[in-house]
Amino acid sequence: MLVEIIKILFGGFCVGLASSVTVGPVAVLCIQRTLSKGHLSGLMSGLGIACADTLMAILAFSVYALLKSYIDQYSTIIQFCGGVFVVIVGILIFFKNPVPQIRKNRAGESALWQDFASMFGFTLANFVVIIPYILAFFTMFNIDLALDASQVATADMDTLPQVGRWMTNVLVLAGFLLGATSWWLALTATINIFRKGFRPRHMLTINRIAGVVISALGIITLISVIIE
Repeated sequence: MLVEIIKILFGGFCVGLASSVTVGPVAVLCIQRTLSKGHLSGLMSGLGIACADTLMAILAFSVYALLKSYIDQYSTIIQFCGGVFVVIVGILIFFKNPVPQIRKNRAGESALWQDFASMFGFTLANFVVIIPYILAFFTMFNIDLALDASQVATADMDTLPQVGRWMTNVLVLAGFLLGATSWWLALTATINIFRKGFRPRHMLTINRIAGVVISALGIITLISVIIE
């Protein structure tokens, strides 16, 4: 039982972590706040991003649940396309230079709750890009849904097994939030530690590493699909 719970949480954790390891506009603002205002401001900004990502993950997860029967039917093609998409994203991240944007942005004075709220809202505003991105990782990691749309329609909520199925989905999303939060905690803490010696160009190195890791995940998925 415990092993299954850990496995489910780890699956969600991987999706949350992989979905967060990018240096886009929201990440640039989070980094800028860490550099100019300190770790706590950066962390609250990161938590705002993680919470918004989790909310969008719920929407992506719902779409994934509704399409699960089709995903199972065409799993090889969908996983292959998801792998290609992730490789392309990794390449774009690798060649993206966040330095000019970091130097351009300047973090003004704001309360911690404003740091959280502003990043939460800013992240949600990019839902058109983020939801398909998260959905691709759900598909790529082949997250096993315990409750799909057909089961919801016929569910007997008084039965214990059905409660277990719902709990599985909750654990996946909890793992996602944990993975996303872990990334922002690690990123802001690292930047804060080396704050005095940190230079915007160092983010270029982080982008390179993130691009390689994400592309590698996509390539591994493609290889696993091909050799099946």
